[in-house]
Amino acid sequence: MSPTSYDDWRSGFRWRIPERYNIAVDVCDRWAAADPERTAILDVGANGRVEAWSFAALREASNRFANGLRAHGIQAGDRVAVLLPQSPAVVVAHLAIYKLGAVALPLAVVFGPEGLLHRLSDAGARAVVTHAGGVAKLGPLRDALPDLDLVVSIDGAADGALAYAGLLAAASPDLIPVDTLADDPALMIYTSGTTGPPKGALHGHRVLLGHLPGFCMMHDFMPKAGDRMWTPADWAWAGGLLNALLPSLHHGVAVVARKAEKFEPEEAFRLMADLAVANAFVPPTALRMLRTVEDPRGRFDLRHLRTLASAGEMLGPETFHWATGALGLTINEAYGQTECNLVLASCASLGVARAGSTGRPVPGHRVAVIRPDGSPAAVDETGQIAVARPDPVMFLRYWNDPQATERKFLGDWMTTGDQGRIDADGYVHFVGRDDDVITSSGYRIGPGEIEDCLLRHPAVALAAAVGKPDPIRTEIVKAFVVLRPGHVPSEALAAEIQAFVRTRLSAHEYPREIAFRASLPLTTTGKIIRRVLRDEA
Repeated sequence: MSPTSYDDWRSGFRWRIPERYNIAVDVCDRWAAADPERTAILDVGANGRVEAWSFAALREASNRFANGLRAHGIQAGDRVAVLLPQSPAVVVAHLAIYKLGAVALPLAVVFGPEGLLHRLSDAGARAVVTHAGGVAKLGPLRDALPDLDLVVSIDGAADGALAYAGLLAAASPDLIPVDTLADDPALMIYTSGTTGPPKGALHGHRVLLGHLPGFCMMHDFMPKAGDRMWTPADWAWAGGLLNALLPSLHHGVAVVARKAEKFEPEEAFRLMADLAVANAFVPPTALRMLRTVEDPRGRFDLRHLRTLASAGEMLGPETFHWATGALGLTINEAYGQTECNLVLASCASLGVARAGSTGRPVPGHRVAVIRPDGSPAAVDETGQIAVARPDPVMFLRYWNDPQATERKFLGDWMTTGDQGRIDADGYVHFVGRDDDVITSSGYRIGPGEIEDCLLRHPAVALAAAVGKPDPIRTEIVKAFVVLRPGHVPSEALAAEIQAFVRTRLSAHEYPREIAFRASLPLTTTGKIIRRVLRDEA
């Protein structure tokens, strides 16, 4: 039963984390025993053909893969990388790794050689499951990865990789999963690297249980009849994996899998219509791209779409209001980090949703905005967003970096490096990363408000604001802008956009310089890498 009041739910909430818990047993084997033919994955092929995978099929395939990995020496504690786009094989690999008591290392297929080398080397990965493209990338790196003993390719044996299908066919479908503790390592996700070299955030099996309250808020208390999940977010990212895939399977809700080279807004709407998607998790950058599609409800059958959630960057009022008008939905925004994800959220069905806010603390998580000495900031005072330990969603530690782990905490507060403020009603407003906040003429300016204002201009599709060093003002605001189709860069258009922001915000916040770009530098999770733009500025 869904709670009727946020305050009552939060005040009465108590964690019930069992001593022993295994993600794979929870999200797959439990359902395979209770309802074997229940649909778990709907895999959309390049030709549009849809293949349904039941929970029973996932259990058998993951048991076989786990036995195949074990036969090649993979054991509890070993790191096994998953370098694949959205597909049933990703789910099979994760489940098999968890059943062995090993540690899943999700990697985005867009990583180049340096990105892969850093993560695989730092993690000491023993095995990788990938496709032909991944095998080609790994080939020149093998000599620099002495721990890497096994590469398995879903596209067949080649260049030292074993065939995934052959490995499964030769292995037994019977397996007794390792009886893991809830605190045993299960998953290691590398930070997105917006402010420095990526670090491996190691999580225990309990991390999934820690996500469930926030997931319920984001999706208005899933499961409900007809629920079906889709996200364009890569399942290698905490958002795609822990804000969409695994929590949905926990609830027995089918997840749509679709490989995509890049995000196409028209195709996204068509997919949601054709597959009767009820629940979508769409990062802010992708939502802004969806805004470019005219009359989506008139052109696509979106009547099944029940919840729309977003996280990863500041959403902003402009996109929030667009969804209300264009889709008839309130975007449930959420906040978290790779180290401690989904601790703030909105929930339209509970009346917890406000344009420009990332939501309120999720029941079970203690979140505050603190000053540099660790004391709570006053109402509407800007400070650092922090999360109190212990918390089941919080990481165990950084891999091979105890000093960085120690620096992450101020007493019992896990610091985030994100600036925010809490209003009088308890809503948290994201201001920006510590390094992203712009200091100009004595003012501290968050880039999000400027970017949201830029998006209101009819010519602007995407925008990023950064600080550029200035001898008089310390910094000035410089904006990097991607234009909508049909608009051409010019000095006149730049001046028009500058005036547009100045009249709507203030004289100290408008961008004194504008640079037009065909695209913006993004992490694999769709976040703008402002560090690159600051260096350019």
